[in-house]
Amino acid sequence: MSFVHGKNTVVLFNATNMSGFLKEASTSNSVETADVTAFGASAKAYIVGLKDGTVSLTGMFDGTAGATDPIFQAALGGSTGVLSVFPSGSSIGSRGITAAFHETSYNLSSPVGDVVSASAEVQATGGVDGAVSLHALGAETSTGTTTSHDGAASSSNGGSAVLHVTANDRDDSTTIKIQHSADNSTWADLATFSVVSTSSTTYEQVIVASGSTVNRYLRASHTLAGSSGSITYQASFARR
Repeated sequence: MSFVHGKNTVVLFNATNMSGFLKEASTSNSVETADVTAFGASAKAYIVGLKDGTVSLTGMFDGTAGATDPIFQAALGGSTGVLSVFPSGSSIGSRGITAAFHETSYNLSSPVGDVVSASAEVQATGGVDGAVSLHALGAETSTGTTTSHDGAASSSNGGSAVLHVTANDRDDSTTIKIQHSADNSTWADLATFSVVSTSSTTYEQVIVASGSTVNRYLRASHTLAGSSGSITYQASFARR
């Protein structure tokens, strides 16, 4: 058994590392069931339908730029976001969840004898995926690839690649990809994120089509143009 403590949790909300503002992240996954019980049956029978998922985030109110209040306020009712939660940290091979989402509520609580708290609810769109981190949240200053992750076997139903760029002072653009390999030697591009422009932060989900083969080994690749500065990012992939 390998248990983990909640203090190591990393929460990436669009282009922001929210871990330092939050104290709880709760995920709920469900699947619809349809009753297909026919005459003569002695017990009810069901088939499964569509999957669904929500995530609840709770932490401390902070009104400064890049903190809880402005980030959650901006996302409420806005365009589709991208969320990643890694309970044991974001090191390569760590498991977590990723989802494209819509924020559906944002609440504040101001008790007279305690800290002001902030909480947000997000609704996954396209489902909540079980993902593996392929690049720990951290800075890169030169072109390279990460240590590969062994998925034990290939899969054949595509998947979801997710990127969070939380800081960037690079003096030129950066290209980040997810690559796969059957033998941990010969590599091919699996998912390519949009080029990250100079000094910008961003987030993105790239879907690898259903029915596509994802080879056994996975890694992240980053190509940095320019000559100075760094880019801080986290990337993951979820097999489907």
